[in-house]
Amino acid sequence: MARIERVELLMVDLQPKVRRVDAIQSFVSQETPIVRITDSDGATGTGYSYTIGTGGPAVMSLLARTLAPALIGREAMQVERIWRDLLFLTHATSVGAITSIALAAIDTALWDLKARKLGLPLHVLAGGAQESIPLYTTEGGWLHLEPQALVDDALAAQAQGFAGCKLKVGRPLHEDVARIAAVREAVGAGFEIFTDANQAFAVDEAIRRARAWEALDIGWLEEPLPADDLSGHQRLVAHTSIPVAVGESLYSHLHFREYLERHACSVVQVDVGRVGGITPWLKVAHMAECFNIAVAPHFLMELHVNLCAAVPNARWVEYIPQLDEITVEGMRIENGRAYPSPAPGLGIAWDEDALTRRAVEGQGTIIS
Repeated sequence: MARIERVELLMVDLQPKVRRVDAIQSFVSQETPIVRITDSDGATGTGYSYTIGTGGPAVMSLLARTLAPALIGREAMQVERIWRDLLFLTHATSVGAITSIALAAIDTALWDLKARKLGLPLHVLAGGAQESIPLYTTEGGWLHLEPQALVDDALAAQAQGFAGCKLKVGRPLHEDVARIAAVREAVGAGFEIFTDANQAFAVDEAIRRARAWEALDIGWLEEPLPADDLSGHQRLVAHTSIPVAVGESLYSHLHFREYLERHACSVVQVDVGRVGGITPWLKVAHMAECFNIAVAPHFLMELHVNLCAAVPNARWVEYIPQLDEITVEGMRIENGRAYPSPAPGLGIAWDEDALTRRAVEGQGTIIS
């Protein structure tokens, strides 16, 4: 094994390709912390995470002041041990979004380094359970769009072989019904329609809306309630036949355990960039498998395609292009399915010149 000698930190700020509006916010900026780790053999791994417009400098400060210095001299291949040590190092600020996002950037870099040294793609190193994963698209389902735009996007996705789309909900109930119904009529019965409320409802409203949507054959209702309302999710699951999806706003694998133990969800949407990295992501996915629950992760399609292919219970990858502006090639898509890269590591082909050009001034440092 070889010890870590150098950690490079930078952050890029990416603008979404389309206007992204949901029931509680508008996604106008993607701060992307990037960590590059080099060991004494000269092997390098690159990892990343993200925010949706706020908190990036706080993540970078935690990385620069606390987490990255703690990596120097550590055995780079001891990924699980490092993750646990860093989690304990930050126990006063865990569980929390800033800490989990920072840990994710480091952990993904360590997995990338390990896979590259072993000459294995991430999806093989982490399990190698599936060859490809079906895609559904979210990019044309934002809340500000009118029904015809939703229909046009869903039909275009269907023509490209995608098996589903996601519609944001949170307008008045009759408007949401009309929007979903318009898409259902256009795409027919063989195409999945998922809905996402982004934590906008109280439990009584969520139950009422779920009942109104059941006749429209919804694939799931995502984040119907605040993520900390565990008992509310239990009530909702008991009152609807629509699968309930949770996970993008949970920042610890232990929180997923609580949801699974209390039968408060039907689909797990664990996000590697928010749960603290690949190490806890795999724990959640395997834990969900033990409960016979599917994984359909939130966002980060370029990374999640590898993890979904690694585990047997991953059902969907969410299509939202994220890294096109800072990579030289995109995720492989054929007939509406996502294929993990055969290249060693994360399989993300970074554009070094683009990273340099887009680096946010004052947010980069080198620790050695």
